[in-house]
Formats: sequence, C-alpha cells, structure tokens
Amino acid sequence: MTDHDVLLHVDGSWRAASGDRRLAVVDPATGDTIGSVPVAEAADLDEALAAAERGFAAWRSTSAHERSKIMRRAAALLRDRAEEIARLMTLEQGKPLAQAAGEVAGGAETIEWMAEEGRRAYGRLVPSRDDAVQQLVVRQPVGPVAAFTPWNLPINQVVRKVSAALATGCSIIVKAPEETPASPAALIRCFVDAGLPDGVLQLVYGVPAEVSAHLIPHPTIRKVTFTGSTAVGKQLAALAGQHMKRTTMELGGHAPVLVFADVDAHTTAELLAATKVRNAGQVCVSPTRILVQRSAHDEFLDTFVDAMAATRVGSGLDPDTQMGPLANERRIPAIEALIEDAQAKGGKVVTGGHRLDGPGWFYEPTVITGATPDMRIMNEEPFGPVAVVTAFDDVDEAITEANRLPYGLAAYAFTRSAATTHAVAQGVEAGMIGVNHMGIGAPEVPFGGVKDSGHGSEGGTEALDGYLDTKLVSISHRA
Repeated sequence: MTDHDVLLHVDGSWRAASGDRRLAVVDPATGDTIGSVPVAEAADLDEALAAAERGFAAWRSTSAHERSKIMRRAAALLRDRAEEIARLMTLEQGKPLAQAAGEVAGGAETIEWMAEEGRRAYGRLVPSRDDAVQQLVVRQPVGPVAAFTPWNLPINQVVRKVSAALATGCSIIVKAPEETPASPAALIRCFVDAGLPDGVLQLVYGVPAEVSAHLIPHPTIRKVTFTGSTAVGKQLAALAGQHMKRTTMELGGHAPVLVFADVDAHTTAELLAATKVRNAGQVCVSPTRILVQRSAHDEFLDTFVDAMAATRVGSGLDPDTQMGPLANERRIPAIEALIEDAQAKGGKVVTGGHRLDGPGWFYEPTVITGATPDMRIMNEEPFGPVAVVTAFDDVDEAITEANRLPYGLAAYAFTRSAATTHAVAQGVEAGMIGVNHMGIGAPEVPFGGVKDSGHGSEGGTEALDGYLDTKLVSISHRA
C-alpha cells in the first residue's frame, strides 16, 4: 500500500481530496506506517451529496432486474480479486489472512443475496371495502443514504449497507474507516467496475465528527446507517432524529453465553475459545460473559483456559497464526484498564493479561474468573481477546445475568434440553440468539440488536425494509 492507493470516489471519479490533509495508515503487526488516506473537506462532501442526488434519480429509475445484474457482476469481481483484497485487509487491520479471505468471500455472498432479494421487494394489493376502489401498497427507495462503517470488519460492514441500498434503488455515500481504508476501497471499485452509474456510490474518508455533522443534517440525505459504539450511535441517532431521517443502528454488545451442564463441556469450551479470539475479539457479537452451570464449571474452565493459552498469536500473514494483533494502539490501554479494575476488585487472571513484547499491538488471549457485577469488564464491552467465566446454578439466574446490561445484540446458549432452549429463546433480551452454535451472521438472516445495541437489521429481508418507504395508492374508478 502506498499514499496513492487510497482515494475518494465521487461522481464516478477516483480522486484526491480538495485539501492536503491526510491520515496515516499503520500496520498493526509492526507499527509501521504503510500508507495514508485523504481527508474529505466540506467541498468534497458537497460534491458527494450533489452526485448522490443525481445518482438517486437515475438509479431509482433503473429496473430491479438491471440493478441485480450489476450487483452480481460486482460480486463476481470481488471473488476474482479476493486474494489481493484479503491481503490488503490483513496488512491494515491485522486479522489472519484466512479470516480476511473468509470476510471477502462472505461479502460476495451478501451482494448476491441482496441482489436477488431486491427483485422481490414486493408491494401488495389490499382488498377494498368499495368495489370501485383499488388499494395498492407501493414500496419505494427512501433516497440517498449516508453510511458510517467501522474498522474491525472493513468489508463486511460496508458491503451490508451498500448492498441493501443498491438493491432497493437508493444511492449511498459511504464514510469508510480511516484506519482500514484500502480493502473497502477495493470493494467499492468492484461495484464501479461492474458498471454502476456515476453518482450512485460515493466513498469518502475524513474526520468522523466533521463528516457526520455535514452529511446527516443535509436535506439530500434521507437515511443514516451506522455501525459502531453505542455512545457514538446515540449521538448520530439524535442528530438524525432532529431532521427526521430514517436510521439503522448496529451498536455495541456484551454477548453472554449460557453453558448448561447437559452439554459436552470440553467441546463447547474449545468452540468458544476459537470464537473468542476471532479477529482478536474485535467483533460486536464476540462471546464475552461466559456463564457456566456450576456442576460443569471446572471442566469447562480448564479446557477453555488451555485453548486460549494455546492460541498462536502473530502476524496475520503467517499461515500458522490463529490470532493477529489488535487493530490499533489505543485498544491496549483500554483493555489493560478493564483488567486492572477487575483485579483490584478481586478478579483473577488465570491466563494472559499482558501485552506481548516486540513491535505491533499484540495482546495475550485472556481469561478472568471471580468476576462481580461491579467490575467494569462485566459492564463494558472489552472489544478484545478477553473473556470472563462465572458460574450459575439455574436457568433463571443465568437469564437474569444475561439481561442485566442495557445491551442486547447477540447471546448464545448451549444445552440439549428443549425446555431450557425455549426458556432462553423467550427470556433473553437480544436481537440474535445462537443455540448450540455461533453462526448468526449469514446474509439471509436478520442481524441487529435491541435496547442500547441499536435498531433495524443489517441482514435478511428485514435489511431492505430500512431502505424502503411504504406508500398507499388508493384509486377510485368512479371518476
């Protein structure tokens, strides 16, 4: 990656920003600067807004069939370029190359699924009380979209928003992450090279507060979609609400896992350890509060600790690496503060708990026991390779702890009991619950949270709903 690899994309053109501000892009495995990204100025954002307005006029008039064809071509290009894009992602974000490749492959699947679902965004006829009246329910694209995406999954988070917008006939301005800019730029290039008309898809980078303050209130923007922290999400939702903008918010989590004594504790512990270290724990649905029924607790903990300690940590470019570095330097003091607080309040670090020596931002996979509800780690999302294991006695106690926090993004349970499964499915307050597995992120299923974890969906048919207005057309034939 060089300074010239990452550009803005506005109105069909790849170009530099109008000013000379640039932000460094750093390899988290080495700490070395590997490139830079342009900072969009107000003039650039105004051009993007004007282009999005023109692009919307053209794209909404393009048939769903034609939109689908272009999107499918973009998915094919993404697959063709997968190896190159995955390497870019690993260099700028740190995750193991195999995980980056999986994220790119998943992106192609998302585009294809949304492309086909956009052809099925049906309206309906509603039977009238009057034989001379015909009642049509029509679904139309909401308008130009402003999308804000994070650095942890730089393809996954952009592709969900872009695909839903394009499938429904909306234009979109993507404010992609400045820390991981090259892989989303390569994704956008796939859409452009597939024949997307000018103005339909813009890509900008910049100072997040400046970009959001400029785009969200602007009358051109009719929808705002954001993935990130709850604190920032509330600020953006409030700003959007002042201007009556539609929003989809996929915010923070603190995923509980309820492990009951009727499952194989050893197998479950190994699965959870592998899931916990995926992307170095920098995943919004990563398991964090692991609650184990008391009679299975010790066996589970022994296996889980061994698996976490055995994780091979290193450069994501090394094929033997199971966990790469944290994506940025500020994650390490944030995690250290949570661990120090837990230890000061009686928690015990049974493995990990330290930054690894050498260059880059590597941190040991960490397990904490003896946690109490007053510890920060039990209330704040660590967004790193840290898990807390505690014991519980019965299903009601476990559900109460799962629901204690204001978050409600993902939750998991492991049990062979139909009655326990029913109790968890009905009782746990979360937008997504995985029972006996961790697979909750496929393109065809809803992806989103409740409570402080946001609203709306980034997957399934529900994802398209947020980009469509519903209009009633009631026609009397007596005229």
